[in-house]
Amino acid sequence: MTYDYQQFVPQVQYELIPIKNLVSNQDYQRNLSIKHVQKAAAHFDIYQVNPIKVSRREGINYVFNGQHTIEIIALVSGSRETPVWCMVYDDLEYMQEAGIFANQMKYTRPLSPYEIFMANIEAGCDKQIIIKDLVESFGLEISSKSGNGCVQAVATIESIYDKIGYEGLDRVLRLCIGTWEGVPQSMSANMLNGICRLIAAYGSELKDEQFKEKLSQVSCKEISRTAKERRMGSLGYAEAMLLVYNKKSKFGLEWNKLYAKKHKTIDQKDDNPSSVSSNTDEKANIQHEAVHEVIGQIDLMTFAQSLEKTS
Repeated sequence: MTYDYQQFVPQVQYELIPIKNLVSNQDYQRNLSIKHVQKAAAHFDIYQVNPIKVSRREGINYVFNGQHTIEIIALVSGSRETPVWCMVYDDLEYMQEAGIFANQMKYTRPLSPYEIFMANIEAGCDKQIIIKDLVESFGLEISSKSGNGCVQAVATIESIYDKIGYEGLDRVLRLCIGTWEGVPQSMSANMLNGICRLIAAYGSELKDEQFKEKLSQVSCKEISRTAKERRMGSLGYAEAMLLVYNKKSKFGLEWNKLYAKKHKTIDQKDDNPSSVSSNTDEKANIQHEAVHEVIGQIDLMTFAQSLEKTS
């Protein structure tokens, strides 16, 4: 029996077409992101360039996949004369193009942060190798699975490394392990970022031994519960931990330092979708920070009293 494999082979031809001869202003296209183009151009890699999908209608080359790619190449090369490889379809109508554009990513599974991290390890990337070695020096393991000693929040630890460096990440992990001994809840993105916020805000004012002594008496679940009552995201976790840290201290850390603008970029979405805060929640948090600076002490007294009752 002869099988017709051609039904699985797109009817296209590959051509090198100068960027100036490509059109990508169809109504179904996204607005061009100049920020994305500039960022990608700054990290340009010829081996990451994919063929441009083009529909040729009435002699015009309409791009329906690769709009940003051609702009990145034009920016890097400095010329719209630069040719790019194109997959050219000659049998598509406008409505078909729009349908393909709308659904081209529908059944594509994006790489997870863990998969990207491990691929970078295989590629010999210094940053990921350094982070992996640091994590493993604490007896932890970067993993896609949950469990004692497993770190799933890969994107978070990379973000912390980028923001406060090797020594900062080392301190975050040291405090986390020394306090909760690697239980899964302590390795969440919000918990790690919450500790990162405290380190960024207070530096050496935050005493590691005092942190471990006081916070080890409170479970991660209790920290999480208090954090959610205050606000979404890592700032709520930082507040909950600072509340415990300052409890019964004659000279506690000043709360207003936690809300300094330079620390607002610490947040990083969790790798676990169930604990990701929405952009709307984050915007609301920022808008209400000024209010919390004024009424925060009132809230703190209430929470302190509730903690004293349960202790």
